[in-house]
Amino acid sequence: MSGTIKREIISWIKTVLLAIILAVLVNKFLIVNAEVPTGSMENTIMPGDRILAMRTSYWFDDPERGDVVVFRYPDDPEGKTLYVKRIIGVGGDEVVIENGNVYVNGEALEEPYIKEITQGNFGPYEIPQDCYFMLGDNRNRSLDARYWENQFVEPDAILGKVKLRYFKGFKWIS
Repeated sequence: MSGTIKREIISWIKTVLLAIILAVLVNKFLIVNAEVPTGSMENTIMPGDRILAMRTSYWFDDPERGDVVVFRYPDDPEGKTLYVKRIIGVGGDEVVIENGNVYVNGEALEEPYIKEITQGNFGPYEIPQDCYFMLGDNRNRSLDARYWENQFVEPDAILGKVKLRYFKGFKWIS
């Protein structure tokens, strides 16, 4: 093998290794790339959609009511199961679900994103300081905080704010 061919092969190997290292670092520190397997977030995010969540969203700001986030499922002791839900309550809030409405601190939420009227009455839930209460947008088919053993999500379990659906088609998530 000539020296030129060896240099070309080494150049390609370096380029591929650098690309792999950059991809791992971006995925570890900047974004969460996930597939949504269920319909719990319909019509905002559909089953089989792939999403990007920004890990950087909460470097300088706290999660807020209404944010769609990727987080570690609180009932998974190993923290490997990821969920995508909407933040409904933040620390200090009281959340009640009655007669098809969600009430936070006694005021009905305007929820244009939900798929259908929520069935059943739940709560009240007193959200501890520095915790979050999550519900799916498709409430009647969502395994969310109403059904978890550990009903509240701690800040360190939130991996990022969902910003983009990139498969099946592009859609900005707000």
